[in-house]
Amino acid sequence: MKKEVLRVQAIQKSFDSQATAAQVLKGIDFSISEGEYVAISGPSGCGKSTLLNILGLLDTPDSGEYHIDGLLVSGMNGDQRAEIRSRRIGFVFQAFNLLDDESVLDNVALPLKYRGDNKVQRQARAQECLELVGLADKAGLFPNQLSGGQQQRVSIARALAADSGIMLVDEPTGNLDSKNGDAVMALLDELNKQGTTIILVTHDPRYAQMAHRQIELLDGRVQSDVKKGAEKGIEIEEESLAC
Repeated sequence: MKKEVLRVQAIQKSFDSQATAAQVLKGIDFSISEGEYVAISGPSGCGKSTLLNILGLLDTPDSGEYHIDGLLVSGMNGDQRAEIRSRRIGFVFQAFNLLDDESVLDNVALPLKYRGDNKVQRQARAQECLELVGLADKAGLFPNQLSGGQQQRVSIARALAADSGIMLVDEPTGNLDSKNGDAVMALLDELNKQGTTIILVTHDPRYAQMAHRQIELLDGRVQSDVKKGAEKGIEIEEESLAC
């Protein structure tokens, strides 16, 4: 049995809106094992981006528990969350979030700078990651000299740089045409085959189906949690909750 890397239990989250509290997450429960490829999908406003921010330790739940590698992280302070995030989580954002005045190589190496690695270590690891995404020859360029698809591959290389093992991917094809979107999704699939745990948030049903497991949210709850059989492609519904 593979090791459990993430677990959320009874996660709830609300936001204040015009003097009233709007509950976005209403008791989310699931766990994710090492090496899984999970898609979280659902209509706009269902809570998937809020959930991803909590999984990435960018936000905290109002109640419930969140564990990473068995460690309770939902009650940690900002500095403690940042330390765990730098070691265990890589991010890929829809808007790429690259620094225009830094080279491609330095963008990829940025998480390692925050972690305290020296310059030689940072650049060597960044170059390795650029090779993994097929952009080793673009290391000296700047983001605005690349296509959208290439920029997203740079952001994937940056997420790989810290060798965290867990990659959170937020609508990675949202700013790409279908050809580049398909190429990015193929890259994510290959990285998962190499052992990276991937949690993908997407509104695109076609891309969600590329994952090995689909968690669908509706109105802040898990509506379904379906895993595809590894050998026969059989879909096994693990959980179905009425909302």
